[in-house]
Amino acid sequence: MINRSSNLLLGLLLLAGCKPAETDHAILAKVEANSQAARVEDGRIVCAQHGSTDFARTCTIDRETGKDGLILTVRQSDGAFHRLLVTKDGRGVIAADGAEKATVTVIGPEQIEVALAGDRYRLPATVRNVDLSKR
Repeated sequence: MINRSSNLLLGLLLLAGCKPAETDHAILAKVEANSQAARVEDGRIVCAQHGSTDFARTCTIDRETGKDGLILTVRQSDGAFHRLLVTKDGRGVIAADGAEKATVTVIGPEQIEVALAGDRYRLPATVRNVDLSKR
């Protein structure tokens, strides 16, 4: 008589004789890219708050068009926020209120990091004519 334990043992023995499937890294990369795009689309971005070096996808971003152009309001989980004005002169973004200077660093072909008042935000961006190998 074959019981449940016997079926499980038989299944494990059959699996043990199989060659493990090879990982398709291209498929994994595509899944990760799609997952990241979905998180960006839900308004969440990666940030490090209050001088921390730990980045997490905990900040949200709102977009609105003002008289000076596109304004991004980046909100932190503790309620703090910064307003950024998207520039058209190649700088990326600047502090919308001008109180503190935003520092923009290109960190990838489609991503910038904005540092402002001890906070850092990683934003999707169209980066043109930048040689990342010289950074």
